[in-house]
Amino acid sequence: GAAGALLVYDITRRETFNHLASWLEDARQHANANMTIMLVGNKCDLSHRRAVSFEEGEQFAKENGLIFMEASAKTAQNVEEGFVKTAGAIYKKIQDGVFDVSNESYGIKVGYAVPGQAGGGGASSSQGGSCCG
Repeated sequence: GAAGALLVYDITRRETFNHLASWLEDARQHANANMTIMLVGNKCDLSHRRAVSFEEGEQFAKENGLIFMEASAKTAQNVEEGFVKTAGAIYKKIQDGVFDVSNESYGIKVGYAVPGQAGGGGASSSQGGSCCG
């Protein structure tokens, strides 16, 4: 199970935006009904090549109960913020009793982890800062 997901499309490629409804349906079909989903319009650093407006992404998110933001993986703009907002929404659901943290089927494990030491998620200096190793 998963408590959250990021649904990402490319703001410079309309076809990726056009597939969102299908991707969202797949995500919701195979996940917890209370899963928090963040919609991310990626490549906002290429706004001069924009094929999908900010307003279109925002409207899709609103109509489907998603959190929305635009980001750039290249410049790191809003990347951390996307994860923080998603985690914050999940935490609020825990506080509100939507998720039972004693039930790992919700995709939540209680404990403490040091960023970069949780096992495989963090980039190390030996990777040279590359996202893909």
